[in-house]
Amino acid sequence: MNGNEANSGAVISLRDVYRTYEMGDFTLNALDGVSVDIQKNEYVAIIGSSGSGKSTMMNIIGCLDRATRGNYQLNGRNVGDMNEAELATARNREIGFVFQSFNLLPRASALKNVMQPLVYRHIKRAERNEMAAEALDRVGLGDRLDSLPNQMSGGQRQRVAISRALVGNPAILLADEPTGNLDSRTSSEIMALIDELHDQGQTIIMVTHEPDIAAHCERVIRLEDGRIASDERQQRMA
Repeated sequence: MNGNEANSGAVISLRDVYRTYEMGDFTLNALDGVSVDIQKNEYVAIIGSSGSGKSTMMNIIGCLDRATRGNYQLNGRNVGDMNEAELATARNREIGFVFQSFNLLPRASALKNVMQPLVYRHIKRAERNEMAAEALDRVGLGDRLDSLPNQMSGGQRQRVAISRALVGNPAILLADEPTGNLDSRTSSEIMALIDELHDQGQTIIMVTHEPDIAAHCERVIRLEDGRIASDERQQRMA
């Protein structure tokens, strides 16, 4: 396989991916020829300073944005060939998102928040209820099904968000600064949960600027000016 061929065995395969923005007479390459493979059950941190391209890379991996050029394959499918409906399906079925700001529906219970992604799969209500309850139990919130977000701590809200991300059994858990709004003790609890999910077989990609969060991962990809500056494996923090 040469450098321009996608790795068909990878969950994610980027080949010579660019994301370009035209700003008047100036062209900005937010991603500047990125090539990387991520295998099933990897635990990866994408790090870099502000403006390094890590958020752009996350948006492309998450099918929230399209590459200007280059090849992106998700589970062997060429994302560049997908129409908007297919991209939406990929986001719903293949990728579980966890955001710094939780992104929960404020007037919906924990159970209804977790059920939300399943609505778009046309799963019957009784089955949605059962799947959501199991997902909340998995993150230690089996006794908070009816609680609203404002009745929960920040750590509990992030657990609801993680449960919502996992309810459809996605190929990838994509976490963007998942502890950014949490205190250090709660951050440790959330990272212990994410570590456990990886140990259970979940592929996890985490975007972070915090070295102590990246230390949980087995592989760290560092971006600078839209390019991969380093891609190293490490011993996970115990």
